[in-house]
Amino acid sequence: MNIKRVLISVSDKTGVLDLAKKLMEFGAEIIATEGTHEFLKEAGLEVFSVSELTGYPQLLDGRVKTLHPKIFAALLGVQMKKEHTEQQERLGIKPIDMVVVNLRPFTETAGRTRNEFELLEEIDIGGVALIRAAAKNYRDVVVLVDPSDYDLVLESIWECGDVPLQTRRRLALKAMKTVLDYDRTVYTIMAEIFGESEEL
Repeated sequence: MNIKRVLISVSDKTGVLDLAKKLMEFGAEIIATEGTHEFLKEAGLEVFSVSELTGYPQLLDGRVKTLHPKIFAALLGVQMKKEHTEQQERLGIKPIDMVVVNLRPFTETAGRTRNEFELLEEIDIGGVALIRAAAKNYRDVVVLVDPSDYDLVLESIWECGDVPLQTRRRLALKAMKTVLDYDRTVYTIMAEIFGESEEL
């Protein structure tokens, strides 16, 4: 199987337990951010935390979790480029082959409050960066942002041990659109709060 290491960081945990179980049955190693790690561990899965991988705890009330070279160099390395794989090997960085991410529920928070400080805390930084990195490197990293795609990917892995290129492209486009929509929502609501025109 070509999906050997998977990073999971989800606010919406719909379907993620079954996904993680099946990926582990296929032989994948699972790495998860703190909340997801706790959720999967409580369900009895032996998974690694991001902190175990990076050697750093989550910082600044959880604002910094995945923003670390051991994560992003594992996502952005192009496996067809010898210099990339050599750098990864020299630094002890193992590639990450799949990212499963959904973002902090900014829209839900905005639906119940217009408190600037509460909303600022809901702006996702690390999740957006993970999605962008994985989508940019879609040939080497499968990116999943929608639980409705979990079964499709599992079926592909079951059938051929990998996720076909065209499926990777479709998932990458969905990921890019997710970030676009998320940023548009954040901008629109913060512009309203700041009393600025949306046409900036």
